[in-house]
Amino acid sequence: MKIPMSLQVNGEMYQVNVSIKKTLLDVLREDLALTGTKKGCDSGECGACTVLMDSKPVNSCLILAVDAVGKQISTIEGIGGIMELHPIQEALIAHGAIQCGYCTPGIVMTAKALLDSNPHPTETEVREGIAGNLCRCTGYVKVVEAIMDVSSR
Repeated sequence: MKIPMSLQVNGEMYQVNVSIKKTLLDVLREDLALTGTKKGCDSGECGACTVLMDSKPVNSCLILAVDAVGKQISTIEGIGGIMELHPIQEALIAHGAIQCGYCTPGIVMTAKALLDSNPHPTETEVREGIAGNLCRCTGYVKVVEAIMDVSSR
């Protein structure tokens, strides 16, 4: 059964007809063609699908789209672009904190939420803040350095 709903994503309103069982992740990727949010584990373990819902990081694979109605959703497409990267994206590149890049959108979104709520976190707070984001390539050292660099600006 599909129902019509309105979703506010990256400041724009979208009208979609989706199954009540469809996740926010699947609506973003399949219905809105916002594929920057990655589909990793589909069980909330990896953080690749992290988006901001009302400025808080959430695993979009665990949220039903119907539960996002009336919320402000931000995806990686909404915080930076090819012409102008977000400072977190710039720092990750500058510090060599991107390897395969699959986890990067989720890490950027989590780091953004952390820095928005705590502009000058300690290294421990950064490590705790990104603990829900699995990265198999970087070892996190450069990721933490990049986030700390942004926080020191």
